[in-house]
Amino acid sequence: MASPFPKINNFRFLKLSPPQILVLGFAAVILAGTLLLMLPVSSRTGEPLEFIDALFTATSATCVTGLAVVDTGTYFTLFGQIVIMVLIQIGGLGFMTMATLFALVLKRRISLRDRLILQEAMNQSSMEGIVRLIRKVLIYSLVIEAAAAAVLALRWAFDMPAGRALYFGIFHAVSMFNNAGFDIFGDYRSLTGYASDPVVNLVVIFLIVSGGIGFIVMSDLAEYRRKRRLSLHSKVVLWTTAALILTGTAVFLVFEFTNSHTLGPLGFGGKLWAAFFQSVTPRTAGANTLDIAGMRQASQFFMVILMFIGASPGSTGGGIKTTTFTLMVGAVISMLRGREDIVLFRYRLAQERVFKALTITLLALLLIVSVSMVLSTTEERPFLMILFETTSAFSTVGLSMGLTPELTQAGKILICLTMFAGRLGVLTLAYALGPKQGKPLYKYPEGKMIIG
Repeated sequence: MASPFPKINNFRFLKLSPPQILVLGFAAVILAGTLLLMLPVSSRTGEPLEFIDALFTATSATCVTGLAVVDTGTYFTLFGQIVIMVLIQIGGLGFMTMATLFALVLKRRISLRDRLILQEAMNQSSMEGIVRLIRKVLIYSLVIEAAAAAVLALRWAFDMPAGRALYFGIFHAVSMFNNAGFDIFGDYRSLTGYASDPVVNLVVIFLIVSGGIGFIVMSDLAEYRRKRRLSLHSKVVLWTTAALILTGTAVFLVFEFTNSHTLGPLGFGGKLWAAFFQSVTPRTAGANTLDIAGMRQASQFFMVILMFIGASPGSTGGGIKTTTFTLMVGAVISMLRGREDIVLFRYRLAQERVFKALTITLLALLLIVSVSMVLSTTEERPFLMILFETTSAFSTVGLSMGLTPELTQAGKILICLTMFAGRLGVLTLAYALGPKQGKPLYKYPEGKMIIG
């Protein structure tokens, strides 16, 4: 039986590895989106969008980032906004997941090679149960997005016509669940008009957290009543996510409580909602209820840290991931206590996991620092603003201090490449550019070197 992925089969004579196929697949989706957004029908002005701006928007949507060089709500027509929404859905779930959806609908067999690519796309350690996981991903995603869209539509029906409220509900449910951060309220307002609204805050926070914890954790939670236990991965993700959200809420309350540009004018309840929301959204979501540019520098830098950590593996978000961060913290604590092993929830972690976490962290830091240094020469802006924008692009967050619409042509290209690298992951991109080598058949003698 033929594979359900005809395009992938056409690549077989090139002997492409799964990481290389993922890179080419995402690039093809971005190119298609660019061409559609350049059509006159996509623009309210009737004029074709410039290639570099269309490319930037398509990359931002496919890489579920949310950075925008033109205002999504006022510049694009309904057709253009739907193209962006489709790109967000494909980019968030992955083009391989969407291809699997069509294969399952057509009852086509999924080959071993296709399963290898799905394994790489979902960041899994084995192919076991990969198709079942994809089915769950599709079901969970559609159910959560549909339910959230309905609630948001009912809430916004009080502020706008019912048809428009339904469309707004669907667009923002897709955007927030996939951690994209695109909004269509216009004038780059995002959700600032609903900073104190409990319904909008709760629904959007639920969407962001659901999309950010990863589909493996969602599957574990769905089956908890039957199994009565969670995997180590799920425990680490949930505890780390909760700790980061609570810490972030406290930090934003402390630094922004009296800031007249952010929390200052709000009542105590509004302050709590806004601080809570702003603690959740840097974890690759990109929506905001406060003016990011109006925040104090301490808060802005703390957001850079949260963006760098990002969401969790197998999710719609980016960053180095919560598990990587926890593993690095665990390594530091173990070293300070004089222990050789890293133990989490009574499980000892293999040394290769530490090496992988260290590699991901250092590669991410190297990329962000390098891009920030180059942008500091092409863009005449404060360095914190440049660092914020670069980290937002790499971690596919979409939050901005206002630099993105003013980027030079070189800056737009550089941010596009950063978003692309962040969505695919630095390791996947590294393996695509230089295939992973097998283990050597010999070992060198152990050497001694003074550290610290």
